[in-house]
Amino acid sequence: MIAELRCTVLDCPDPPSLARFYQALLGGEVDRPDRRWTVGDDWATLHAPGGQVLAFQRVAGHRPPRWRDPARPAQFHLDFAVPDLDHTGRQVAAPGATLLSPGDAGRPWSVHADPSGHPFCLVLH
Repeated sequence: MIAELRCTVLDCPDPPSLARFYQALLGGEVDRPDRRWTVGDDWATLHAPGGQVLAFQRVAGHRPPRWRDPARPAQFHLDFAVPDLDHTGRQVAAPGATLLSPGDAGRPWSVHADPSGHPFCLVLH
């Protein structure tokens, strides 16, 4: 092993708000004290119940990716396992997600964007 993944960091215009959005999806604790980093207006964290850590960093002039637009690609996205696409889709919309591409019988996933424009998928498990 060369390295250990510490966290996944998402650029955004408002780190505390985006941390709370992902907390609404995953649970966990926003800005839990952790010796590995400091938190503040420009950096927020979410310690998810499964042990994963998402971090959010403020970027001035943040330009969100556009789904399927090569001029502003996502470059990566997060997948979340869920038991029901429709129900979970409504749940993630409540704190601010936007549906980009619905799932259907032939495709067991849907694509959404978080409030800062980062795409993520809900995938049937």
